[in-house]
Amino acid sequence: MTKAAELAKMGEVLTNSQIGGRRNIVINGGMQISQRSTSETGKGDADGYFTLDRYKINVGATSAGRFTMSQSTDTPNGFGNSLKIDCTTADTSIAAGERLTIDHRIEGQNLQQVKKGTSDAEKMTISFYAKVVGSATDFVVDLMDNDNTRQVSNLFTFTTSWVRYYWTIPADTTGAFDNDNANSLNIQFWLHGGSNFTSGTLNTSWASSTDANRAVGIDSIFSSTDNEIYLTGIQLEVGSQATPFEHRSFGEELALCQRYYQWIPKYAFMVAVEAGTTTMRGGVGLPTNMRANPTIGSHNLTRYDDDDNTFSNKTPVVFSNSSSDNQSDPEAGGQSGHLALAYNSIMSGGTDNHNVTTLFGTKASLDAEL
Repeated sequence: MTKAAELAKMGEVLTNSQIGGRRNIVINGGMQISQRSTSETGKGDADGYFTLDRYKINVGATSAGRFTMSQSTDTPNGFGNSLKIDCTTADTSIAAGERLTIDHRIEGQNLQQVKKGTSDAEKMTISFYAKVVGSATDFVVDLMDNDNTRQVSNLFTFTTSWVRYYWTIPADTTGAFDNDNANSLNIQFWLHGGSNFTSGTLNTSWASSTDANRAVGIDSIFSSTDNEIYLTGIQLEVGSQATPFEHRSFGEELALCQRYYQWIPKYAFMVAVEAGTTTMRGGVGLPTNMRANPTIGSHNLTRYDDDDNTFSNKTPVVFSNSSSDNQSDPEAGGQSGHLALAYNSIMSGGTDNHNVTTLFGTKASLDAEL
């Protein structure tokens, strides 16, 4: 799109009052934040969040294809980062149930402005920048309404140059999004799919989800080790026009991502109380409230009691919220900006109601992803 055409679209959007407050529903659309890792190799055999925040890899039946997922600096003008998928092991024998998608998952309470399922339902527009290397050029973008099992898809043909692509999604008067913190909508980029997902007719309008209609016409990223795909500038907004990408500061984008994933840093301290001779309970403050009480990753903890004794721990658990007023049962969790932790059967020589200070010897991941 030329600059003049983009300005003309902007004028139309302003006339229609589409701009107001934050427009982009997608978090980390500019691929700035990558808290876990900036590059992971040998992927393709399991689901998971591996590199860039808010982008989950989904696979179906086991495929021989493998890829490297990374945060790249190959970008269109105005962007610093992109998401890169690079095929490292080809798989040209595609089983029916195989799939590879890049998913972005959205809470229902962040979608209420769409008015889906009502007579006033709004159109949405998704836009993004993409480019490919190699022979695989045709890929599908799919929106999946998980609350009502409804779905709509669009086929795109990418080129070897950075291009901004647009898709206006029709309004859907059937099935409202739930107003909660659960996964209501998936944006999925289909990069590989077997006949279970490609043998029907592409759903270009909202309809009850049928797997065979979801990714019709796509190429496979696994067709050759020459294949690469790059994505950035992903934006989902209410309305029928794509506005210029809404850039957010690094700090603001990081805080939005930390709702779903963050770290307790190495050498963080926690004040705790011994609730019995083998159990210690305490809490740490969080920079951002999390979507739900998180799962805490493996880490080491050292406890310092009043006599400066130290004990090592390798079996941490998240302590469930409690309504008790007992100081050893703190009523706190990830959603409150305070994380309550319990360490059971990890101490020796502890005493009941003995105040202690603890040190995180390694950083600890906190995961509340959709």
